[in-house]
Amino acid sequence: MATRAATAPTGADCHEHAGHGYITAKDGYLKRLKRIEGQARGLQKMVEDEKYCIDILTQVSAMTKALQAVAMGLLEDHISHCVVDAAVAGGPEAEAKIKEATDAIARLVRS
Repeated sequence: MATRAATAPTGADCHEHAGHGYITAKDGYLKRLKRIEGQARGLQKMVEDEKYCIDILTQVSAMTKALQAVAMGLLEDHISHCVVDAAVAGGPEAEAKIKEATDAIARLVRS
């Protein structure tokens, strides 16, 4: 029986491979993103309808949290799939994947 490290994509393959870390949760991510898209349309309508500023800001906050939840889920999937696979393989690819993940974390922290 093959191990995950032997059958999973490593290194650059993770970019092109159809089995990215999030693939098993793809439908859930798509549902969440469609909900967020609806929230964005709702925000546009609130501005068009000249709703109260604080009510709009509350909805902006909710949408921001929803996007952050998607980002954290994708990051977790990336680390547990692409980064772990690269770490098992070792070498410069492992270092590159770890740097890529820490750079993504830094971007999320700044946002």
